[in-house]
Amino acid sequence: MSPSVQEPLRRVLVTGGAGYIGSHVVFSLQETKRYKVVSIDNHHNSHSKALDHVAKIARDALLPDASERDRDSAEIDAQVCDLTSPAQVRKVFEKYGKGGIWGVIHIAAYKAVGESTEIPLTYYANNVSATINLLQIMSEFDCTRMVYSSSATVYGTPPIIPIPETTRLEAHSPYGKTKIMCETLLEDLCNAEPTRWRALSLRYFNPAGAHPSGQIGEEPIGRPGNLLPLLAHMAVGRVKDDKLKVFGNDYPTPDGTCVRDYLHVLDLARGHLLALDALAPDSHVFDNCPTEARYKAYNLGKGKGLSVLQIVEAMRKATGYDYKYEIIGRRKGDVPDLTADPSLAEKELGFNAPQDLETMCRDLWNWQIKHPHGYEDVVPVKSLDSSEVKTDVNGHGGAATVDRNGV
Repeated sequence: MSPSVQEPLRRVLVTGGAGYIGSHVVFSLQETKRYKVVSIDNHHNSHSKALDHVAKIARDALLPDASERDRDSAEIDAQVCDLTSPAQVRKVFEKYGKGGIWGVIHIAAYKAVGESTEIPLTYYANNVSATINLLQIMSEFDCTRMVYSSSATVYGTPPIIPIPETTRLEAHSPYGKTKIMCETLLEDLCNAEPTRWRALSLRYFNPAGAHPSGQIGEEPIGRPGNLLPLLAHMAVGRVKDDKLKVFGNDYPTPDGTCVRDYLHVLDLARGHLLALDALAPDSHVFDNCPTEARYKAYNLGKGKGLSVLQIVEAMRKATGYDYKYEIIGRRKGDVPDLTADPSLAEKELGFNAPQDLETMCRDLWNWQIKHPHGYEDVVPVKSLDSSEVKTDVNGHGGAATVDRNGV
């Protein structure tokens, strides 16, 4: 009998499910037809319509004679919920009862490095305290599996390139420190209750691109802080700058501009799926753990860096837009090269990131021209006190990736 007949759908809670990364993770879960997605999101930096688009992709992929189970897997239980409110989170878990949610993929977080230095308490409350609340409620409802979306920003300025997971953790910002704190508390929890808890932290690099249908993609609030969506907005006319400012061309890199590790957002999303599957009882991922604790961290990246000017040239080919750029001085805090060593995830999770830069740019542009003003110009809720949500050059969806890209 097929797996879809043998067992019921496993309910998986995705925090930040309507965000850039979250929506693509939800797509990857639905694509398997093995999971029922429960999304919680307060739409601080996301659009509710994103999940409508994801569900449509799943419905359109169903066969005419699809089973009720498969049809159920195509529908998302989308809950508007703030992780800083334990009562709201508990209400979601109460809907399904003890053991009703199989596991959690925790993506939601505030993510702007610069902003975190200005309002650190807000970041610690939202990213750390809310994660503690979530874990306490998960434990209460016998949901003891978590995939945690961490970030390569935990490495700070790494001493070794490409960066292995054994690199010391030394974040330079409150945002990065919140990621280290959440990884630490997960590891401590798995050590404290090794027979109950299983968790994997995913330290990922720079996601890019969009679903090839063009139905979901990256839609930042305000001016994009990341290189690729900024270039897309310039080409579509939403950003009116005559020139792109590039910070420094005298770094020890092939063309002198900063190098970052970009991977397609769908490759990243499928990495989350592999990590979730690795939390199953029959998984062997934890067999080589040094203690009883079932906890590990993995890098998700391509293991190949791309420079600012390489990205600009690739987007020029994808869009046909004649980008002009201006080299200005280096910016404080920029690191020459942040490239992942993904070999551990490749070996133990079966992870790979085969899609190339041309595909990332093509898919990004396909999304942008189909949605020149984003998700039908829906204005998302802003939950910070600031009048304008600030972005860093590499913040993505629910969790940021690495330090700034040199633009």
